[in-house]
Amino acid sequence: MHLKKIERIRIIPLGGLSEIGKNLTLVECGKDIIALDCGMSFPDDDMPGVDYVIPDMQYIVKNKDRFRAIFITHGHEDHIGAIPYLLKQINVPIYGTKMTLGIIYNKLKEFKLEKDAELIEVPAGATVELDCMNVEFIHVNHSIADAVALAIHTPMGTILDMGDFKIDSTPIQGEMIDLARLGELGKEGVLCLLMESTNVERPGYAMSEAKVHGSLENIFLKAAEKRIIVATFASNVHRVQSIIDTASKFGRKVAVSGRSMITVLEVASQLGYMNIPQNVLIDIDLVNQLPPEKVVIITTGSQGEPMSALYRMAYSDHKVVEINNNDLVVISATAIPGNEKMVNKVVNELFKSGAEVVNDAISEVHVSGHACQEELKQIFALVQPQFFIPVHGEYRHLKKHSLLAQSMGIPEKNIVVADIGNIIEIMGGKIGIVGTVPSGRVLIDGSGIGDVGNIVLKDRMNLSQDGIIIAVALFDGETKNLLAEPEIISRGFVYAKENEELFAAIKRFTEETVVNEAGRANPLDWEYAMKTSLREALTKFVFDATKRRPMILTVVKTIY
Repeated sequence: MHLKKIERIRIIPLGGLSEIGKNLTLVECGKDIIALDCGMSFPDDDMPGVDYVIPDMQYIVKNKDRFRAIFITHGHEDHIGAIPYLLKQINVPIYGTKMTLGIIYNKLKEFKLEKDAELIEVPAGATVELDCMNVEFIHVNHSIADAVALAIHTPMGTILDMGDFKIDSTPIQGEMIDLARLGELGKEGVLCLLMESTNVERPGYAMSEAKVHGSLENIFLKAAEKRIIVATFASNVHRVQSIIDTASKFGRKVAVSGRSMITVLEVASQLGYMNIPQNVLIDIDLVNQLPPEKVVIITTGSQGEPMSALYRMAYSDHKVVEINNNDLVVISATAIPGNEKMVNKVVNELFKSGAEVVNDAISEVHVSGHACQEELKQIFALVQPQFFIPVHGEYRHLKKHSLLAQSMGIPEKNIVVADIGNIIEIMGGKIGIVGTVPSGRVLIDGSGIGDVGNIVLKDRMNLSQDGIIIAVALFDGETKNLLAEPEIISRGFVYAKENEELFAAIKRFTEETVVNEAGRANPLDWEYAMKTSLREALTKFVFDATKRRPMILTVVKTIY
């Protein structure tokens, strides 16, 4: 495999640094640019109404003549969720393993992009050859099937992106992580290592998925007379397989609830990543026709997401399942940072309905798919990289990962703790940040892409906190006299029926203000001047009266 000689390599993270999610990293080699993953994240509390957040990808679009391909490590949303939005602007091949591409294909179908997309399957152990780079797929363990690390072989050396991984010596399905190949790469020489920082604060090792299987069997034994409902991540095919196998062993039928769960189950079964025993699966509509002790329901909603299947069950809004005191609910997942409140709300509602709830704090029903400190150290020892860039984590994670790398013998000058948009350059035996490219977050709200910005978010926050007051005044176009008393409309401010005096005062003040300002306003922009003066006066009046700052909208119309 002959590669052209080059003098420098650039690594440009557009997501996944100083944040959790929307992972996207570019590698520039000569004239070629490739992307490693292309993910999304969920909105923060200060983004009301926003559905998803994706990376700012204008740098890719601007350099589309040099952009060659997207390489995907695995099929989680934080690694694939932004692909449809990029493909709408630039269509390049997408390389991934079979399971990963199966999930991507279903996602692209939702956007009606599946016919034009070029999805190229690459098994672990194979290599894709490009002009300036060759990309090797290396099998790793994670909480989804078919996850890989990516070794980007360049004329200057190998860049290794570990993706999301753990070292599981007893995986439920498939082989353990290919430590042998990682060790070979270390002996050949790794120029730069990119490694996830999610669990860098956790000592020891991540537990094996096999541990959960044992815990599930114990739960099924103890709950022999109850209906069992298990909420987990739809993408965790190994976990879902384990639940189905355990249910089958105990003579229970399995029903699945939640669109994403049904989709992943279909994809995994079709591609051979799940083996579902015959006559075990039943339609969710049939669960009430069987004795409770003969039923297991696998559902989405482990993060307490509003409108998820578990959420609807908890709030008695599910079309079939009604929670009662004969239910045992197993939440087989850990709350993603920021989701704790939503999860707790759902758990409280489940308890109110009489259910018994089991989670990771009570029983070992979840294990992390991310490497802890000892596993990270093992990769450092095997790979022995010259340079290191910690990725996938908030700033404290990246910084602590940097310190861990130094404890493993990597000099501080060879480590870059970067931010999104930084251009990290390797040249002349050194690594450093040499500039920036446009980066940030693009907010997805319904079918709108990027049309919700900081100003709109600020307005939404104001509306959610103090509400809105609309003052409407109609004038005679010739005389500039009021045609009727002003109308005051309010939403989310105060309850109008219990504050009639306040609204009467606002109406009187509005009328006095527009009458006084009518003669002073500039004739050339009379309506605009009146609206501005009224808004400023009303803002002060309402604050003085209530110490609140609702959004004030003023409508001034002249009728001829």
